[in-house]
Formats: sequence, C-alpha cells, structure tokens
Amino acid sequence: MSYLPYAVAAWLCLVGLFGVATSRNLIHLAICLTVTQSSSYVLLLAVGYVKHGRAPIFKGIKLGTPAVDPVVQALTLTDVVVSVVVVALILALALDAHRLSGTVDPDEIADISG
Repeated sequence: MSYLPYAVAAWLCLVGLFGVATSRNLIHLAICLTVTQSSSYVLLLAVGYVKHGRAPIFKGIKLGTPAVDPVVQALTLTDVVVSVVVVALILALALDAHRLSGTVDPDEIADISG
C-alpha cells in the first residue's frame, strides 16, 4: 500500500487552503478553491484503487478477479460536477461584484454600502 496519493491529496488541500487564506482577488480565490477541490478527487481515487483491479464489468470474467469500486468512481464524477458548479457560481459573483464596485479585491468590496 502506498501512502503517496494520500500525501498528494493532503498537499493539494493545504496549498489550496493557503491560497484561499491569502487571496487578494476573487478570481484567484476561485482557482484556489478548485485546487482544494482537486484534492478530494485524488483522495477518492486513492480510496477506490485496487492493485491489478479491472473495470467493474463482470460478464465473461472468472469469479474472484479483482475489480475497482464503481461507487468511488461515480462519487468522483459527482465531485467534479459539483466543483464546476461552485466555481461557476463564484466567478459569476465575482463578475457581479466587479460590475458594481469596479474591483475584485475583497477588502475594497466590503467598503461598499448600498
């Protein structure tokens, strides 16, 4: 068993969270959230990995052949869709904030009243 995918997932999550914490731009914030979300893809695929596993198609395959878990693959695809929707929403809000305030800096946007 290799711990490398888990370490990569943790590293991606930490890098993304650091970017979110230090972001001075809403577009940069959306990209950092995408990096953070990609850590969950790596983690889900690492959990579902089976050494020498085949696709979960069992017609014509002898009993006892190792196969990967299709539920984890479906969860990863769902995670990708959720990530795209969240990033699209954040980018739409960033464009709206830019239209109203003329900036994408969160500190300057917070000073606007109305």
